[in-house]
Parts: sequence; C-alpha cells; structure tokens
Amino acid sequence: MLHEILLSLSGHPSPLLSSDRSAELLSPPERALLKSLARLSELHGRIRRETEGVAGGHRSVVCRAVAMGIKGEWLGAFQRRVLEVEEGILRGDAEWVGGQEGGGEGKGIVPLTGLVGGFEGWQRRMEWFEKVVGVMMKGSGKGGWCSGAEMVDWLCGEAQTGYADIEEVALSLGRVAEMAWLKQVSGWVLYGRLPGFGREDFFVQNVDGDVEVRVSENGVERAIVDNLQEYELKRGLLPAFVTPSTAASLLFIGKSLNHIRVKSISGSTSPDLALIQTNLRELSTLKFPINSAHFSRVIASIRLWLSRTTLQKLLPTSKVIEVLSLLQEFFLLGRGAFAIALINEADEKLRSRWQRSDNLASEKRDGLGNVVVKEGEVSAVLARTWAAMGSLQGRNDDQDEDELLELARDLVQLNITKSTTQTPSKNAPSTAKIASTPFKNLLFSVPVVLSMHIPSPLDLFLSPSDLQIYSSINAYLLSIRRAHLRLTDLWKITSLRRDHPAPPGPPYGSSRAGRYKVLELRKRGKQRAQVMRSVWATSSAAVFFLGETEAYLQGEVVRGTWTGFKDWLTSETNSQPGSSRRPVEEKDDDKDEEEDEEDIWLQAVKFPTTITPPLPPSPNHTRDPQSLADAHRKYLTSLTTSLLLTTPSFTDPLFHLLQQIDHLVALVHRIHTIWQSLDLEADEGVVDAFSDFQKEEVDIRSQLHVVGTRVKGAIEVLVHVLGEVDGDREGWDDGFTVGEMEGEGEEGRYRPGKVWRVHRLLMKLDFGGWFGGGRVRGADEEGNAGGDEDGFEDL
Repeated sequence: MLHEILLSLSGHPSPLLSSDRSAELLSPPERALLKSLARLSELHGRIRRETEGVAGGHRSVVCRAVAMGIKGEWLGAFQRRVLEVEEGILRGDAEWVGGQEGGGEGKGIVPLTGLVGGFEGWQRRMEWFEKVVGVMMKGSGKGGWCSGAEMVDWLCGEAQTGYADIEEVALSLGRVAEMAWLKQVSGWVLYGRLPGFGREDFFVQNVDGDVEVRVSENGVERAIVDNLQEYELKRGLLPAFVTPSTAASLLFIGKSLNHIRVKSISGSTSPDLALIQTNLRELSTLKFPINSAHFSRVIASIRLWLSRTTLQKLLPTSKVIEVLSLLQEFFLLGRGAFAIALINEADEKLRSRWQRSDNLASEKRDGLGNVVVKEGEVSAVLARTWAAMGSLQGRNDDQDEDELLELARDLVQLNITKSTTQTPSKNAPSTAKIASTPFKNLLFSVPVVLSMHIPSPLDLFLSPSDLQIYSSINAYLLSIRRAHLRLTDLWKITSLRRDHPAPPGPPYGSSRAGRYKVLELRKRGKQRAQVMRSVWATSSAAVFFLGETEAYLQGEVVRGTWTGFKDWLTSETNSQPGSSRRPVEEKDDDKDEEEDEEDIWLQAVKFPTTITPPLPPSPNHTRDPQSLADAHRKYLTSLTTSLLLTTPSFTDPLFHLLQQIDHLVALVHRIHTIWQSLDLEADEGVVDAFSDFQKEEVDIRSQLHVVGTRVKGAIEVLVHVLGEVDGDREGWDDGFTVGEMEGEGEEGRYRPGKVWRVHRLLMKLDFGGWFGGGRVRGADEEGNAGGDEDGFEDL
C-alpha cells in the first residue's frame, strides 16, 4: 500500500487512490486521510502534462521558461521529497515508522497521519502551479494566449501574498520569467536583432506596409532603404516596470544598431566588441526582481554611450538642422514663394481641366470624369512649381545655389491620398490628436498632401507619423493662404472695381445719340457697382480676417516656435541625463567572485580582456538622437496645439468659411463673364443663341447675396470661437515674448516656448462693432454716406 501511494505521488496512476476503488479497499478513516494525497497526486500528474505542453508549444519564450522552471525545479523538488520519504521509511526512521525507539505493539507500522504530514504545504503549491499553468494557457489578451510581459507582471503581483511558501515560489518563477525576457531584450539592445523564436511576443515588431517608402529619381537611396527595417513599439507587450521613456530608448537603440550595421561606419571590429562588452556589463548589474528605476538608468546609459561613440558620425547636428529647416520652409510655408507658386500652378491646372471639359462635345462628356485630377497631373504640378522656384532663383546670377531647394526637389512629393484620416496616432503617442477637418481637399478636387521621403539615417528621429503631422499642418496653412490669395486676386479685375466710360470720339461723341450712349453706359456701370458693393465689403472683411489670422499663425506661432526649437538644437550642452558612465577598467577589484560566476551575460559571451572601450567625447553642439526625437514630438505637439489644429470647434467653421470663399470667388468670376457677354450683346450685337445671360445674371446675383451672408456669418462664428478658446486657456501668461520662455528645461531637455495668446489676434479682429449690432461705415465715390443701397448695411 505504501509503495502504491508513493508511486501515485510520483505521477503514476493508482487504483488505490481512485474514488471508485478506494471505497472497496479502504476504511472511511483511511479514505479521509488519503484524500489530500489523492488530490496531490492528481495535481502532480496534471501539472506535469500541462507544463510539458506549454514548454513545447507555447508562442511565448517567457511562458516556456516558466513552464520549464515549474517542471524542472519545483516538480523536481516534489519528486525528491517523495524519494526522501521513501528512503526514510525503508531505513526505518522514527519520523516515519512507529515504535522504533521503545518497541511495542506499533513497531514497524507507518502511520498514515505521518505520511500525510510529510507533504504538508505541497498541496497549496500544486494548486498555485495549476493556476500559473492556467494563466499561461489562456491569458487575458485578445488573442487568447498569454504574452511574456503579462506573465512577468502576473508573477510580480502574485509575490505579494501572505503565504511565505507561495511568495518564495512566485519570486523564483518571476526571476526565471524576467531572465528569459531580458535575454530577448539583450539581443535587440546589443545587436539590433529581433529574437529568432517568439518574435510575435516581442515588444518590437516589423511594420507591415504601413510606411510608404519612395525612391529618389537617381535611385541612389534604394539599396539603403531596402536593407533597413521599419519597426514599431507594441506597448501591450512590455512589462509594467518598463516606463514609456525607457521603451522609447529600447526601440531607438535597436533601430540605431541596424543603421550602424547597414552603414558600416566602423573601420574595425574592436570598437564594436568594446561597445558590446560595455553594454553587457551594464546589463549584468541588473538584479532580480528588476527594479524599474535601475532598469531605466541602465538603458539610458547604453543609449547615451551608443550616441556619443557612434551615432555622432552617423547623424550630425548639421544634417538634422538641414532637414528640419526644409520642413519649416516648405511644409510650414516659411518660404512664401513656394506656397504661392504651388497655389498658382494648382489653380492653373484646375482651370485648364474645366476649359478642356467645356470644349468637348456634349456627347463626349461623362460627368465629372473630365475634371478630376489624377496622380500624374498632381506630380506635374509640383514639377512646374519647382521650375517656377528655379526661375525666381535664376534671376539673380550672383546668388549662390540654393542647396535646400535642391534637397527639397529630391525628397518632397505631392501625392493623392486615399486615407480618410488626417494623422493616425500610431507611433506618435505624445502628439496631440489633430482634428479630422479635410483641409487637404481644398487645393485640388481630390485629397492631396505634401509628403517627403525620409532618407537614412534621419529616420532615427523623424518618423512617418511626424511627416503626416507636417502634411496636415501644411494643408491647413496652405488652404488659408490659398483663400487669401484668391480673394486679393479679385481686385485685379479692374472692370469690376471701377467702370466710368469716357465719351466716344468725334464725330459720334458730339451727337445726341453719343451722349445718350455714354449716359446708358454709366448708368449700367453704377448699377453693377451697387450690386458689387456688398461683395467688395464682404471680401474686404474676409481678406482682413484671413490676413490677420495668417499673420498670427504663421508669424507668431510657426516662426516663434521654430526659432526656439532651432536655438535649442544649436545650443551648447555639456551635461545630459544619465551621462555618468563607469568604464570597464574602473571595475571594483573587491567585487565578490561569486557575483562574477553568476554573471549570466558575461558567461554567454567572452571577450579579450585587453579590449577597453573608448571614452565618449564631451558632446558640444550635439544631441542624442532619441532626445532629438522626443524634443521634436514636443515641438510638433506645441505647434499643432498653438495653431488650433487640435480644436475642431475652430477648424470646422474655418473649413466652412474657406469653402464659402471659394464659392464667392467663383461667383464673382462668373458674373464678370456674364456681364462681358451682355456687353457684347448690347454694344456689338454678338448674340449667343444657346445662353440666357439675363436669367443667369439674376440667379448669380441672388447667390452672391446668399454666399456673402454665409461668409459674414462664418467670420462671426470664428471670432466667437476664438473668444471661447482664449477663455479656456487658463494659466497662460497675459503677454510675453517668445524668446523669454524658450530654452532648455531640466537637465538640458527641450521645453517648448509659449507664444502670444489668442487674445492678441482677437484685438486685431475688432471690426468696429460688426457683431455687436453696429455697421461698417463707408462712402461712395460721389462722397455720399453709405446706406442701405450701398450694400454695407446688409453685412
């Protein structure tokens, strides 16, 4: 019977402990005593089978390591306990065999109570092991499986218990889980390589088709781009002790090592080995369970060491400033000539498409298919824009070649986008969410965005999501500039602004019919001037609003924020966070030999003892690429917020205003064409039998009144929204210059500078009581005060 019980505890099925046979073989007291052993035997066998399944087929390396830890260490300890009990019984130890000391009636008998007491505490452990296996097999994720990070966090939580034995087991398995996870991280941090097995459980993943990579015309960058991988960070696969900043550092380190491997900037292998050896020593200082602060310091130290020894050659500050200056001049409209040329070329393309459609026979027209702009035409518009920019540059022979313009020719593209969202939040967690207002639809009849290919190694700090934010800002600012230009171009139509015909020449001018003709022409011109007076007043108000808004957004916000960010880039810094570094040769001599033997990292890879890493240079005018990326995200967040691009209550009515301005401009051009046709019909006798210009004139005049009212109402709504936005921004200073608030924050980190509040824009938008029941005063050409008939009262 004893052998049957011990074999059953070892994992072999036994009919003695089964419920159906035990009733026949055992008495009720014996069954009650053996019930706990039966439960322990059942748990042991089940856990052994399930851990073998997890260790051999689970998708997570961490879970496999935990399963092997349960099976190898703790189930092995239980098996050794069974052997100890068996050995004690065979030797006749008094602990197990009764009556060995004084002899007597019970001599040689093994009490079941003692046997059951020998396995006290193991049932609670086995039940906890079963719980661990259940978590590994099911997990709590959406995919129905447990990730390594989830297992690490769960074990850390289970260590906080009132049972000393469960705490011991949880800490032991937590150490196994953290070590397995850290070994995966070491491959990424030391070599920039994803794990060969369990890659789907790793927190760094390859990007599958989310980033569009374009090749320049000469094809120079193609080989480099194809060999580099794009990665993204899965925060759900990170343990809780990894902070967001540390996670960003881990992603940066691995991406940087990929760039180093591709570029092969090192002349020999010794510096690389020294760098790996130094980083191994840093990782070997980690203790289990891993402390969040210590882990963050180690990763920050590795990141800064890598940046100072290698990445200074790969990504100098001058190259960073060059590409950021390109983005500021062409995406943020710092170079106004580019914006004007692009708008003019786009309008010219639309006009040519409409004219071509009008010239087709009616049976060949197929709706809007003849006027929809295609991808090739959009690219041609940008090419003509570059040509226009080059012609402006070529007028001054003494001017040096514009290298930034040539770089923009190679990198910047104008593309039709099919996505419905402005800027996805992916890979840009710290960036404020941009409103979904479709400003990109205003330049052409299709959604078009300005984009740029990110050359290597600039993608160390510049991500595709950052470029999408730049594209959104560009569409936003460009749409305002476009509406402003289209309105001001109306004043170039001189015949609409003033038409005072002179008397015809002799002898017809001296006749009665000639004088009558002149009076008719002047009467007609006055009537048209009265029709256009409200249009000019509305257009003047819209021009003033757009001009002041554009001056605030472009001059105060964009220029001020960029100036502060550029000053931070070019400022000299001699101290960076975590810059303190202990070289390899400064290792303490009195360190215990035991710690060296337990160093799992240095045991895995052995290096020559003569290799010593070079000391990092003092960073003058140099920024860590990850610090650049963090500062750049802060810069974009500050920029989009200050531009009110994250405020849908402002962007939506602004988009409505820009649409109505386009409608107003189109109506003005149409009524000008109608009046020219009516003049030809009345003065020259040129009649178009297929058109009814008088009816069209009445219709256009009514539409002008409606659209003018909408424009005025949209301006009123926007001014009201600006007032609400200004009131919501509590805590801002009432007034300050941009330079006073710019600079470095704590430990040299970038702190975005504040710009003037919106109330400065509101002060300029005071229309003299337009929206408070007042009226804009004016005078007609003859000096009469403007009244109802002059069109201003309608506003």
